[in-house]
Amino acid sequence: MKHITMAMALLLSVGVFAQTNADLKKHYKTFLETMKTRGDVQGVINAHTHLDILEPSVERKDTLAYLYLSNGNYMQALNTIGIEKNEGDSNMNTEVKALALKSLNRPKLALEHYEVLFKRDPNPTLAYEIADMKVQVDDLVGAKSNIEYGLTNVKDDMKHAFYETQQPYEASLKAAFLCLKGLLVFKENQDTNLNVALKLMNEALEVDPNFNLARISRDALEAQKAQKTTTTKN
Repeated sequence: MKHITMAMALLLSVGVFAQTNADLKKHYKTFLETMKTRGDVQGVINAHTHLDILEPSVERKDTLAYLYLSNGNYMQALNTIGIEKNEGDSNMNTEVKALALKSLNRPKLALEHYEVLFKRDPNPTLAYEIADMKVQVDDLVGAKSNIEYGLTNVKDDMKHAFYETQQPYEASLKAAFLCLKGLLVFKENQDTNLNVALKLMNEALEVDPNFNLARISRDALEAQKAQKTTTTKN
């Protein structure tokens, strides 16, 4: 009799749990739709977090990580999906890892995921991002390859966003590649490549006269050239 009573109690508790779990999922799905309607990003994140606990799935984790990324919570995004490179990861998952690691100033780790994205969908925009980070980590040979790909395939109407000023702006992607190539050749040999780098900066400004980063870079190179000239004369 005691065993029968315990079995019945266990069955009842399982039934109550199943009902409670279903009710909670229904509640948070309704909560999720409400937060979406209100445009409450944190509310949407909270709803997805609870649903991921109640009904975990790879897709929900990817969505949650993307929401964290969009909200500027880069560590939370990576803590949700990890930083490992997995060939089976979705494009969203891989992009979140790439962007979050780049935003946390981890270019070497970010590059692993950018390379996966580029392998799946080669395009000039990704080529520029990869080349820029490769220049940062001194992979100049790799950067040169990505720059040449970009200059070969870029279209005149393509743009890229820049943030070195207080007000973010867009510049010609072709001009961006020329500017980056100028920085690369200067980094290869500052003594012999100064004039080549300057020529590339001027070409970038011919393509896009309002490209602030190219103008700043050109001014810095011209100042260095003037200083070398003065030193040589003395």
